[in-house]
Amino acid sequence: MGSLCLFFILIHLHCASVVLSTSWCNVTSPLGPVPANALYFNTKSRYEEVNPYLISNISAINDSWVKPPYPECKAVHLSVIARHGTRYPTSGNIKKMIQFSKLVKSQADLSCVRELETWKMWYKEDMDGRLVEKGRSDHRHLAQRLVKSFPTLFTKENLETRRVKFLTSSKHRCINSTLAFKHGVVEALRVPGMDLQHTVNDELMRFFDRCQRLVETVEKNKDAVKEVTLFNNGPEMKRVQEKLADRLQLPYINVTSDSVETVFYLCAYEFTIHGVNSPWCRLLDDADARVLEYSGDLKQFWKRGFGHEINSKSSCVLFHDLFNRLDAVARNITSGGYVSDVVMVQVGHAETLLPLLTLLDLFKDKVPLNSTNFSSHRSRAFRSGVIVPYAANLVMALFDCPDGIRVQARLNEQPLSLPGLNNLSPLYQDLRKRYEQLLQGCDQNTVCKMNS
Repeated sequence: MGSLCLFFILIHLHCASVVLSTSWCNVTSPLGPVPANALYFNTKSRYEEVNPYLISNISAINDSWVKPPYPECKAVHLSVIARHGTRYPTSGNIKKMIQFSKLVKSQADLSCVRELETWKMWYKEDMDGRLVEKGRSDHRHLAQRLVKSFPTLFTKENLETRRVKFLTSSKHRCINSTLAFKHGVVEALRVPGMDLQHTVNDELMRFFDRCQRLVETVEKNKDAVKEVTLFNNGPEMKRVQEKLADRLQLPYINVTSDSVETVFYLCAYEFTIHGVNSPWCRLLDDADARVLEYSGDLKQFWKRGFGHEINSKSSCVLFHDLFNRLDAVARNITSGGYVSDVVMVQVGHAETLLPLLTLLDLFKDKVPLNSTNFSSHRSRAFRSGVIVPYAANLVMALFDCPDGIRVQARLNEQPLSLPGLNNLSPLYQDLRKRYEQLLQGCDQNTVCKMNS
């Protein structure tokens, strides 16, 4: 009798397993051109997800976004602070991808995702964060759109007189993004062979490496990101792990928070680098992707955003560099002098741009992100994939208007409303007044010293 009962129990469990497996197979969406998870890729996001109109026309500009404050206004200066374009994974992430893909290939049940049986690992550790062809395209086309948006600033004469300047981080992905941007400018203005110089400056574009207080109290301090650890060990992430283990028929112990993040990255990189909706994407549903996005946003919030004051203050040197340049242009225009810096393009990292945007008090939620409030932050302002996707860019444009110098801020080519300033094109003096406290203080040496 006991054997008979055991037999029926085993049959029941087998049937339940088949029902679960078949049910999941049926609800998994077929592979289309864009992964359903594409909106949740954090800093691994395509620029096109922020501006979807570029998918059909990569050269398009939104005319309503590039208008001067008034028809009588004349653009006199453009500062562009940009993140590098699409890149390969870092060597650390590639190691995790290789390890987990081997586990899946050797031990998982792939009956619902047959494509993974023939998928081949092509990432190599020496790729280590280098720019891909899509990343060059990101910056070449960004340059061409900015040339169309500011045709009186990007001119052959301004190029020849070195009034269009380029500055970059020393990392290969940033230098190559800068070269691609310059290529885009030269193509757009049809001046083949023109040699545009650039300067490497890590003090500005990698300030986060040189700020001792940031390095010691955040970068090297696990307690600084304890909310990320707590969330990754919490119920939401555990549920994602269990679902992934069930789908692959792997023991729960083999599927960690690192494992689901690795699958997420495999999905993201396959798409952003090659435009492929990878079979890896089919292992995570919408609910899973939202949890993983929040985990990534928590990391950015506590390491580069509002989580710790030093995160934003570490960008004081870049903040002052920007405003010193805007101040000089405003003075020269007011006095009828010569503007030497008509365009400045600076290329860095997500870690360059996000602290500066935080210092400017942008994308701040009323309640800080932490390990326990995922469900109440579904509509949060702080979403790194929207703020700093590949090729993200902050643009500050000055205009000479009948009533004075006015400024327009744009993030990822979209009009940006600066906090405390209701006008999208405020007077420059009002902008300076808004950030007066930072302009009078925010000394890099002071904020970055451990004993200050």
